[in-house]
Amino acid sequence: MASIEELRTKVAGDFILPEDPAYDEARKVWNGAIDKRPRAIVRCSDVDDVVASVSFARESNWLVAVRGGGHNAAGLAVCDEGLVIDLSTMRSVEVDPGTRTARAQGGATWSDFDRETSRHGLAATGGAISTTGIGGLTLGGGVGYLMRRYGLACDNLISVEMVTASGRVIKASADKNDDLFWGVRGGGGNFGIVTNFEYQLHPVKAVLGGMLLHPIERARETLFHYRGLMETAPDELTIFAALMTTPDGAPVVAFLVGYCGPPSEGEKVLRPLREFGPPLVDQIEPMPYPKLQSMLDEGFPAGLQVYWRSNFLAGIPDEALDELIQQFSRVTSPLSALMLEPLGGAVARVGSEETAFNHRDAAYNLAVIGRWQAPNEEKTHIAWTRTAHEAMERFATGGVYVNYLGEEGQDRVRAAYGDAKYRRLVALKDKYDPENLFRCNQNIQPTPRR
Repeated sequence: MASIEELRTKVAGDFILPEDPAYDEARKVWNGAIDKRPRAIVRCSDVDDVVASVSFARESNWLVAVRGGGHNAAGLAVCDEGLVIDLSTMRSVEVDPGTRTARAQGGATWSDFDRETSRHGLAATGGAISTTGIGGLTLGGGVGYLMRRYGLACDNLISVEMVTASGRVIKASADKNDDLFWGVRGGGGNFGIVTNFEYQLHPVKAVLGGMLLHPIERARETLFHYRGLMETAPDELTIFAALMTTPDGAPVVAFLVGYCGPPSEGEKVLRPLREFGPPLVDQIEPMPYPKLQSMLDEGFPAGLQVYWRSNFLAGIPDEALDELIQQFSRVTSPLSALMLEPLGGAVARVGSEETAFNHRDAAYNLAVIGRWQAPNEEKTHIAWTRTAHEAMERFATGGVYVNYLGEEGQDRVRAAYGDAKYRRLVALKDKYDPENLFRCNQNIQPTPRR
């Protein structure tokens, strides 16, 4: 069995132990409520460091957590009494404008990715907060402003390079290890550590985007109008709707808008939304795509206490919208919010069996976002989050977006995939990680050995 000191000699990246000055900062993740203490953290500099770390963990029977951007609300990028394999310094992004493709290392954030691709007027669907890592978001599906036009982040994947539990470096694509390629498009980090992602890019220069704010007193009529607009919206348009509180303490209905087609057409499409009300604030304007991607960064900083719940919705009938408004009226923190993310478009046109990501027929994803500052207030704000989530369950499909899951138990992991896909994912787990080395995740449990 290798010693931890032997691992130190095998890696070129930073090697951090609890007694080191950098330890407390290195173990922090985006969710300030997470306070876990790993036995060691390896900030990998290259694939060889990842291989060495995985081999050590397997041979020494250490628990493993894998960190990319560290943005997951459940805090799965860090663990107690185990090894954190940290990819956050592996952030290179290389763009080939001729083939409209990009290769990005597993620790890159969407800010890194968008900065490089936008130089060529290109983009792929990414998360709505630019500090999010590309790895976790893509492996779980990948909701973003471009999804209705170009599909989820995982739909834009061409290939991955992965370090498996055995320490092998393999590639998965439509032509090679296609079973694994199916699984990584929605199945999360269950099968290994992805050290490189290859994406198909699309022409995206300026977008028409920004935020509209309406007073909470007009929430019902405003949300009804939004629903009607999204029922006929072109694929180029994505609008997230949120019930939230502004920094100056005003409860509002917020629309977060991204239109990735011709600006003149976008102006026509958005005119009914911009003229309705009228809104208190209209910040919609032509902007570079990276500006849209970072629009929420300031409002979602690292370090706050966070607790999320989520469900896919079949639709948002009158009763569902009324329930949302009622639940928001009881919100316990000005930092908490209820958000609707519309699917459809290109997301729904991908065949239901083509990827591990499931529930492509859902109309919306609902995120119940509990956030607050003081750790001693957790009971109050967690209770609101759970109550709001439970109140909306009668409108849910029964499915859940795996990237928004907390530590909610195995039944909820199964709900992310459905029984048939879950069984298929178990078969992949049996093949690539039968000992469940990679289990600090929304875990696909391998078949028990007799």
